[in-house]
Amino acid sequence: MQLDSSAFPVVKIEIDAPTGQCPQDGFMVFEQLLTREQPFVLLHEKGMDEEAHEHSHEERKQASLWMKKHKAALRAYVKGMIQVEPSAAKRLALKPFVAMFGKAWGYPLLLVESKERALALARDVLDEQVSDVAHY
Repeated sequence: MQLDSSAFPVVKIEIDAPTGQCPQDGFMVFEQLLTREQPFVLLHEKGMDEEAHEHSHEERKQASLWMKKHKAALRAYVKGMIQVEPSAAKRLALKPFVAMFGKAWGYPLLLVESKERALALARDVLDEQVSDVAHY
């Protein structure tokens, strides 16, 4: 996993780490984002077929342990992961996965057809967060 927070609070994510990068490096960067204690969204621009890497049992185990350890922070600060998927058929086919994703990670997976729609949705999700805080 590779994270680019240069446009924070929109954080670009690539699920599969480039060759030579340790998977734990991505989780360390993710932890640093959580320690900021500020709401953000993840933006995944590659279609689901473009990163069809099958994670090993060990990778899935490490991710699960990391999620459990950071469950409260994930729910508090990650307002969603926005997945760009141009294919309407693929977006529809991903509906069951979307439900499982939200339960596992503690934040929603939101599917959109384009990068432009993803950025607009990111603004909406983050604006909604600011509005919720303003009402208290």
